[in-house]
Amino acid sequence: MVSKGTCWSACQPRESNRLQMYYLPEDVLYHIMSYLDYRALSRLSQVCKTIYHFANRDAVWKKIAKEFINTGITRQGKDLYPHIPLKDRVKVSQNWYHGICRKEVMLKWRINLLPWIQLDGDVLYLSQAADIGVYHLRPDRGRLQRSPMALFSGHQEDVCRFAVTDTHLVSGGSDGKILVHHRRNGFSVEYSGHNQEVNCLDCRGGLIVSGSRDRTARIWTLSSNFPRCTIPMNDRVWSVAISPTQSSFVTGTACCENFSPLRIWDVERCELLCCLGSEFRRGAGVLDIVYESPFHLFTCGYDTFIRSWDLRLSPRKCVMEWEEPHDSALYCIQTDGNHMIASGSSYYGVVRTWDKRQTRCLEMFQLSTAVSSPVYCLRFNTSHLYATLATTLHSLDFRQGPRPRRSHPLPQTAVGI
Repeated sequence: MVSKGTCWSACQPRESNRLQMYYLPEDVLYHIMSYLDYRALSRLSQVCKTIYHFANRDAVWKKIAKEFINTGITRQGKDLYPHIPLKDRVKVSQNWYHGICRKEVMLKWRINLLPWIQLDGDVLYLSQAADIGVYHLRPDRGRLQRSPMALFSGHQEDVCRFAVTDTHLVSGGSDGKILVHHRRNGFSVEYSGHNQEVNCLDCRGGLIVSGSRDRTARIWTLSSNFPRCTIPMNDRVWSVAISPTQSSFVTGTACCENFSPLRIWDVERCELLCCLGSEFRRGAGVLDIVYESPFHLFTCGYDTFIRSWDLRLSPRKCVMEWEEPHDSALYCIQTDGNHMIASGSSYYGVVRTWDKRQTRCLEMFQLSTAVSSPVYCLRFNTSHLYATLATTLHSLDFRQGPRPRRSHPLPQTAVGI
């Protein structure tokens, strides 16, 4: 009780004697915030300016971001987009998970093509017939400029595949040729060796591997336009991928012969290391291969499955698989390096997103309704997904929802009700 004559205010604890949260050491604050989910952390950041600035640091959000899809944090903890705040990426990740996006047709052309794309920061490379255009991305406008800022050409027929490195662009075409373009000065060198179309190629660290309809895979280097090695495949080669270690590569074939369509080869000795899988249907060719780490890769193709392979385990069986619900062939895939996979199907421009921690797809996006077309290629970053169909380039913007429909004006008699 307060004795008579004692001032009530004197009994109250002084503000300076209270332990404010922002007085705690930073390591203690990090430890406290590590127990919060993204909703609680967002609410905490609204307490005061000091907590706001501390709670917005990437180090606070990194643990949360690693559990969400497509935040740019890989399984190994590497940040692929350090220039974008992690808090913003976690927010956009919610739209990826729930399929909330705005669809745009960024580019159209009149004739049916088999376009391929690559992303390099804010630059998009797009093959159209025998040329590869370089476009600066303007996501806020929703479209590309009509004319490319650069053009790589030289093929006599359509470009089938191309790869982009820091210094070069390497393309393979239906004319059986491989062109190596220098990105800065535009100088190009022609590599000849295949006598039929080059269906696929990959380039890493000066090493080039190509696969062709002529049933061979060839190994090249940027320093010589003669193949270092030619490997008879006894089947058409649809896809290739070089390991991040550059010591081996994988080939995917049409599966028209009595052996596995997935095989791993030694780069130095040009010898077969192992075959992946043991039971493949005849004709279940592999159309795309993606390395996520030196021992982890993903494949897809005509048999409608996405498969995950761990090369540290038995090569006879994949560690996980995801089936396309509508029994469509899968033309292309890409992963975020952590939890998400995006796939492109063979009918009506269907793009699906998958969470590796579950077997059913997360969301489906149908990009074409009037005319059926495969998704020939797709690429994404943390905010956008780009996909090419036979006559269009599409964009899915996950930073915002779909455009609201225009509502019809109310009748004059209904105004004010």
